[in-house]
Amino acid sequence: MLDGAFWITSAAILLLLVLSGFFSGSETALTAASRGKLRSRADKGSRGAERALEITEDNERLIGSVLLGNNLVNILATSLATALFTRVFGESGVALATLVMTLLVLVFAEVLPKTYAITNSEAAASLVARPIQFVVTVFSPVVSAVRWFVRGVLRVFGIKADPDSHILAVRDEIAGALYLGHSEGVVEKEDRDRILGALDLGERAVEEIMLHRSLIEMIDADSPAAAILAQCLESNHTRLPVFRDDPDNIIGVVHAKDLLRAMHKLMFGPDPSPAGLDAFEITDVVMKPYFVPETTTLDEQMRQFLRRRTHFALVVDEYGSLQGLITLEDILEEIVGEITDEFDPDAEHPIRKSEDGHFLVDGAMTIRDLNRATDWNLPDEHANTIAGLVIHEAQMIPAVGQVFAFHGFRFEVAARKENRLVRLKIRPL
Repeated sequence: MLDGAFWITSAAILLLLVLSGFFSGSETALTAASRGKLRSRADKGSRGAERALEITEDNERLIGSVLLGNNLVNILATSLATALFTRVFGESGVALATLVMTLLVLVFAEVLPKTYAITNSEAAASLVARPIQFVVTVFSPVVSAVRWFVRGVLRVFGIKADPDSHILAVRDEIAGALYLGHSEGVVEKEDRDRILGALDLGERAVEEIMLHRSLIEMIDADSPAAAILAQCLESNHTRLPVFRDDPDNIIGVVHAKDLLRAMHKLMFGPDPSPAGLDAFEITDVVMKPYFVPETTTLDEQMRQFLRRRTHFALVVDEYGSLQGLITLEDILEEIVGEITDEFDPDAEHPIRKSEDGHFLVDGAMTIRDLNRATDWNLPDEHANTIAGLVIHEAQMIPAVGQVFAFHGFRFEVAARKENRLVRLKIRPL
């Protein structure tokens, strides 16, 4: 019984089990490895990491080739084991071969290599990339035929397979990792919010964060020079839009420094004007206004600010009507949170928690900022601000004291100024 054929067959089975473990571990390593970490290794000169990046470009072909090789060696090993055990133990050898091969494949060809691969995915992926690249090349014709057949079958059932599509977008992968890290205590909430804020710049429009036109402080070009000076000195802003006749007719933007320099030159310069401030013309110091459409993404607008070396833009709609203004600081606040200085009025936080468990929220606060501050998940598809959300859901402009419940929260109107909801009390239901 234990002749040369027995030992040769046994050695072949062991070799096939090793190959099976190699294919299983390679599949896990190449699919679990972070492409970012592989790219970092490749940039440091790792040829294995560079090959791993190349072969994982087409995951469908990679997995098809590895599965084909894995199934070939598993089936062949099982067939040889069945023949061997039947020869030694007779008819009972079939059941015995099934039991033994199941244990061997499970432990040494599946669990053990996959455990190692998932623990050291980048190192393992770099190590197996070269032989797997050869396997992919050899099996490429067969895999291509199988892919064509599979897509044909899926098409029959109305399913369209797109080989270039990714199950998760890169942004979603990063966001998911950040939320998971925060839930496990590895990533701080502030760090998570900053990174997500930066990722969201390309998906958010200027209109979502701009200062609405009703809140813009402007200078009337026809006002006396003394009044203009007083307004600039009392203002919390260094740049103010200048209009003539109609607030929609913006003729420029004045910087407080330019204004003070021009007035100082008129009164105390080398050639002071006898008329003093009365000779001042604000049109002499205004900068040309910079208009941007309200649909511009924050990412693109930040690039424009940096390219033009300006921090201030007026936002217009599709008809050219003024809708608001946006500054570079507004965009940066979407990443780092609220930025306040000694000139901000009160610097009061827009959210305060009352003794009865309610959150007192400024109606002009954006839904996104509230969600970030409280880890809530209020929808922002139909409105940008908390007040806008309440008005949208109520389908009316509520009066003070009215209470609403939607999206799992209780909203109470705490203060209203004309048609604006300026203060709301919110608590989860």
